[in-house]
Amino acid sequence: MKEKILEHYRKTGAFTYSGLYAQYFRTLPDDIAQLGRLVCSQVIHRVTLKEGNTNFNATLLYGDMKRYPWFAPRCHDDLLITAASMAAELFRLDERGFTKDRDVESKIVVTCRYVSVLMSAILKAKGIPARSRAGFAPYFKNGISMDHWINQYFCEKENRWITFDADGFYEEAGMEIRQYDIPHEKFNWAAESWIAVRYGKSDGKKFLYADGKGTCGIPALARYLVYDFHALMNNELTFSFLPEFMDGRLDSLSEKELCEFDELAELLLDPDKNFKKICSIWETNRKFRVLNSPLVGSCDHGAEYKEWSLPLKYSKAFLLYFFYFKFT
Repeated sequence: MKEKILEHYRKTGAFTYSGLYAQYFRTLPDDIAQLGRLVCSQVIHRVTLKEGNTNFNATLLYGDMKRYPWFAPRCHDDLLITAASMAAELFRLDERGFTKDRDVESKIVVTCRYVSVLMSAILKAKGIPARSRAGFAPYFKNGISMDHWINQYFCEKENRWITFDADGFYEEAGMEIRQYDIPHEKFNWAAESWIAVRYGKSDGKKFLYADGKGTCGIPALARYLVYDFHALMNNELTFSFLPEFMDGRLDSLSEKELCEFDELAELLLDPDKNFKKICSIWETNRKFRVLNSPLVGSCDHGAEYKEWSLPLKYSKAFLLYFFYFKFT
């Protein structure tokens, strides 16, 4: 079973498939910390760009944000959703490829999920079992655990998964975190956090989803529990996707649905031990797998999903059609 699990994480999904960049990825550093710092040198987090040369970038650790072109995208998250597309854009902006001295104006602006996907893709191209993980990071702001994507890779020498976060120069900034070997208890895993809140052992308000609306608690945790489930199945969802039954109603899930999340969370506590059961859910449970997006609504999934779909009148697609035909 162990080799089957590792082989699963050597494989890619649509987001981590490197395509024509696979050979190039294999030339990048094998040392994980060195590789992480190199990847971090290719990107700017959208918050860093927004805050400019202040806070974490007061020493220009991420470059002079004043040099970033006014006409360039303030965030590439909706444009570059795959590892291959990120690599292509980086080469377009600087034909040298991944370079430590990349100019600010030639970097892409992405958030944590995209750095995680890029790291997973590179490691998989090297034949290293790797997976992206979605959860919450308590090390950015006291008292708050922010939604965050990180990585794990399997170290054959130590026979264990090593957790790391390549989304910033944390150690260089003096943060108290062992960035490229994060202890299990230093990250708030989605499943553990969900169960802690559901059983009243933790305050849901501290788990924050960075949508600018203050979304926290069950709505934030349910979203990230599903993200982590999909990521473990090599399907690293962007922030535009959610299972159809959750779309538009994260704050009004039924008790039956919450119990279904409880069961999923119990399995995700130990994804290797429960790998077979998790795969079974992935292969048979349409409810957690069939997705809505800005262009795909409840009415697009067909009659076979009717038993758990929202009423048509509540779907995004219906509202779009309604306003279009009513006012055009």
